Amino acid sequence: MKQTKRYFLLVIMLCMSLWSIKPLMAQDGRPTESNVITLSYSNPKDYIIDTVRVIGANLTDPLILVSVSGLQQGDKIKIPGTEFSMATKKLYSQGLYNDVGIYVTELIGERVEITIWVSEIGSVSRVYWHGINKSEEQELMDKVMVKEKITGKIMTNSLVKNSELAIKRFLDEKGYLNSTVRTEVEQDPVMQSKVRVHFYITKYDKVHIDRIYVSGNEAFDDRRVKGRIKGTNEKPRFRPIGDLLSSIVNAKPRDAANFLTQRQEVSFEDLKDYVYDNVKINIFGNSKFVKTKWAEDKQKLIGFYNSKGYRDARIVRDSLYRNSPNSLAIDLEIDEGRLYYIGDIRFVGNYVHNEETLRRILSVSTGDVYNTELIDRKLNFDPQEDISSLYMDDGYLFFNVRRAEVRVRQDTVDLEIRIQEGPQATINRITVSGNDRTNDHVIIRELFTRPGEKFSRTNIIRTQRELSNLGYFNPETINPRPIPNPNDGTVDIAWTVEETPSDQIELSGGWGGPFGFIGTVGLQFNNFSMRNLPRPSTWSPLPVGDGQSFGIRMQANGRRFQSYSVNFMEPWFGGKRRNALSLNLSRSIQRNIDFFTNEQFGSFIVSNATLGLGRQVRWPDNFFQLSNSISFMVYDIENFGSLLGLNDGLSNSFTFNTVIARNSINSPFFPSMGSTVTLSVNATPPYSLLQPNKDFSKLEPTERYRWVEYHKWMFDASFFVPLPGKLVFMAKTNLGFIGLYDQRTGFSPFERFTLGGSGLAGQQGFILAQDIISLRGYDDNSLRPFDQQTGFRGGVAYNKFTMELRYPVSLNPSATIFILGFGEGGNTVNNYRDYNPFDLYRSAGVGARIFMPAFGLLGVDWGYGFDTLPGQMERSGPQVHFVIGQQIR
Repeated sequence: MKQTKRYFLLVIMLCMSLWSIKPLMAQDGRPTESNVITLSYSNPKDYIIDTVRVIGANLTDPLILVSVSGLQQGDKIKIPGTEFSMATKKLYSQGLYNDVGIYVTELIGERVEITIWVSEIGSVSRVYWHGINKSEEQELMDKVMVKEKITGKIMTNSLVKNSELAIKRFLDEKGYLNSTVRTEVEQDPVMQSKVRVHFYITKYDKVHIDRIYVSGNEAFDDRRVKGRIKGTNEKPRFRPIGDLLSSIVNAKPRDAANFLTQRQEVSFEDLKDYVYDNVKINIFGNSKFVKTKWAEDKQKLIGFYNSKGYRDARIVRDSLYRNSPNSLAIDLEIDEGRLYYIGDIRFVGNYVHNEETLRRILSVSTGDVYNTELIDRKLNFDPQEDISSLYMDDGYLFFNVRRAEVRVRQDTVDLEIRIQEGPQATINRITVSGNDRTNDHVIIRELFTRPGEKFSRTNIIRTQRELSNLGYFNPETINPRPIPNPNDGTVDIAWTVEETPSDQIELSGGWGGPFGFIGTVGLQFNNFSMRNLPRPSTWSPLPVGDGQSFGIRMQANGRRFQSYSVNFMEPWFGGKRRNALSLNLSRSIQRNIDFFTNEQFGSFIVSNATLGLGRQVRWPDNFFQLSNSISFMVYDIENFGSLLGLNDGLSNSFTFNTVIARNSINSPFFPSMGSTVTLSVNATPPYSLLQPNKDFSKLEPTERYRWVEYHKWMFDASFFVPLPGKLVFMAKTNLGFIGLYDQRTGFSPFERFTLGGSGLAGQQGFILAQDIISLRGYDDNSLRPFDQQTGFRGGVAYNKFTMELRYPVSLNPSATIFILGFGEGGNTVNNYRDYNPFDLYRSAGVGARIFMPAFGLLGVDWGYGFDTLPGQMERSGPQVHFVIGQQIR
């Protein structure tokens, strides 16, 4: 017991002794008073810094901290003096510390030890968003990248302020001008040196533009001026009798009666102005106010005036004010200046090309309105022809041209076109980066820019188009970067690409006609590699990278219908030229089955094998392609009834097909310029001409069509024209004709034309061995003429004309989306006596398309048929059509 008391007293004495000792450092690591040497302020002395210690620097390098402070080992300083206060200010100015202290912790003669203590601001461990949904949060991170900028960074006031400004700019572009952003920072409970940041966002309602008031414009009316402001639009309004009605309501009874009874002549211009002031239908434009777009619109407006000869045009005033908390009005005052004309034009510095050639390309002359936009376009980057391309396509990479106003005489401007030709450049080296899946040789073989050739801007643009049309890369990020080497007159070209998914999977099902459920499974690999098949270690997850195409597809409806197909294409057969070798195998089976007993009583089987070889030709230009193929097809008909017009028989078709095509569109998914023109001729051997004494007209159908005989001509042409506001106009023509070598053979029941609907078989029954042509606004396959003499169905001649106005909603490669409005007309006949290209079944409507690399093309159209089909009593009316896997023809 006594020993226990002794131990207890010893512990108490030890605790009291420890309690009496002052700690060397406080809880936050700051040196305590007992560990700090205080020097007299009344007697400052010079000391030499022996050691500089740093306490509390966990996130910053102590050596850098000492360097920033300016207190270095071996320096002579006066203590007390201004050195410590200056060092403290320098450290505070870094924005990395909450608190800073500098102390003398040891003194030995004239040498001192200095301790710099800092309390660091914590780094950000996580960011939280409040007040926005998940999609807005994702878009905010993608566009502004706020989260990536903050996470891991030290939480300074400037970082908070910059983040809030970035978020506010993002919300302003969305139209939330009244939005507020508040930031709260809290200590991370898990990691003491970290902080969490909360952004509290209040969006309120969007702010829209109510009216834009224009003044000072005399050369162009308000409609024309506002039409040049594409990114800043007034919100829709519809009050056709609003002002009139309010005038009557607010007038005295007698005045109102006089107003209603009096007549006043109104001009067409007055009527247009009244409608413009009171009716605004804003379909494609957005009426939200975005400051950056407004700045761009003002520049575009001045550019419009400059292009019309108003060289001195300027915006005198543009003021914004609130009509209400959620609407704005804009006052825009313009000083148009005077109209200028072109005076003398003089070329300086041209030695390679004479002045006559340059004037022809410039296409302006003395006396023309001074159109700065046209002149600058003809000097550089005109899609048709410009002076810059004339030189740069001949290797003059270092070429430069600009216009200079050398004299202004009242309303006339004299111009000098100053040219610096420079030396010709030869391509030295070409590199490609970013192709993680596609092999280098697939890209290099598509290049029109090759080492040893002269630099050509046109070839650079053409290569961009070819790489885009492959479908393997994001067309928006294909970037050629010329790297000139002026010392040796060469240029390196570095191509950067970004891989996008190009393979497609088709899984679809539908309910249509008498066949009920229709299921489709398909796989299309567009960047396949046959040589890597034996090497599973290279698959990721499939053999890819050689630019080959391989696809399999199956469509079925139980026993009633099955279709199987396999295709393969090598676009560079032989590896040296664009020789596209293709092989297609298909088999389709359609059975007539009793609905009640499920017994088969007839069938139609089509088997086909096609081998083709195509190549690019250089004449008339290198946009042309020529392809030839041979095809063998077998039609096996057994008790098929009247659906085809031929009940029984085995028919064979051996055809030679030639296709001449020209494709100059700039994008395979949403072309905005260029054209596609295709002429194909599909012909069988002329069996009847080899047997002139045989009367085919007296043979039975099974004998007459044992070997099918015909020649078929198809012509397709599409033209794309860009319009203002991202709109694209497309005009398309489709023609098809079937001919005979000998009139005695007659037209066979195969390979005829059927029009109607989306152009996809399977919606109202399957039609084999015929060309299915779309005609929106009419039922699927509804235009299928019937020959009273032979009982055959389908036309032998058709034509179709289409016009579309397209608008892109998204050009993102992961999902290209556009909407369209269309008008079209078409018809098909079963004999040439009835053929009239102007006798059309007409329709109009709207639609949408979405292209996703994994699923291909998906679309829907609403069309209204204006005409009455044969055998019907009423016009076709509204129809809805779906497009899956292919663009309509």
